[in-house]
Amino acid sequence: MTDIDPLRSFVQDMTRAIEKYGSDEPAMLREGKKLLSRLIARDDWLPQAFALDDPDRYRQYLLYCDPLERFSVVSFVWGPGHTTPVHDHTVWGLVGVLRGAEKCEEYEHAGEGRPMKKTGEHIVEPGGIDAVSPTVGDIHTVSNALADRPSVSIHVYGANIGAVRRHVYERETGAIKPFVSGYTNATMPNLWDRSAELRAQAPASS
Repeated sequence: MTDIDPLRSFVQDMTRAIEKYGSDEPAMLREGKKLLSRLIARDDWLPQAFALDDPDRYRQYLLYCDPLERFSVVSFVWGPGHTTPVHDHTVWGLVGVLRGAEKCEEYEHAGEGRPMKKTGEHIVEPGGIDAVSPTVGDIHTVSNALADRPSVSIHVYGANIGAVRRHVYERETGAIKPFVSGYTNATMPNLWDRSAELRAQAPASS
């Protein structure tokens, strides 16, 4: 059975960070990166149901959403050849690679009627983390950098990202189209059933 204690601890620590730093984006990115780095340093906690790829497109699984929608945690699963359109986020976010590798290409919007300007690209490998936001850079594409197997990344956003109104951009013309991503899954991991742990700690009966 998968031990999801690291995810539960991450959610608890992120909740404390949100309560402490609130809308201080630089502080949230610093603290969030530290916490996410700890989470993705091990690869034994993500339930298989939230790491399944699809032959046709990438999947976005919601792992947790704060009750006040102050942050959300998502696993992205990319099959070989999968890529996103050029898109933004409109909120802060952190993307940490858990398995495989991802290619990120950054863009700037020069205005509708003008091609999108590519400003860079890089590969993110396990343990690596990218930050996004309207402040630090928010427009990119992400794709699986591996041709022979899926890649998995863990994303943390400063909102319920599946319910945020965002934008996709046409590369050739800069045309903007609104979208809301939603989620692949209808259920989430049960972080709060600690009964087995507590039973194992119970004193033996005489």
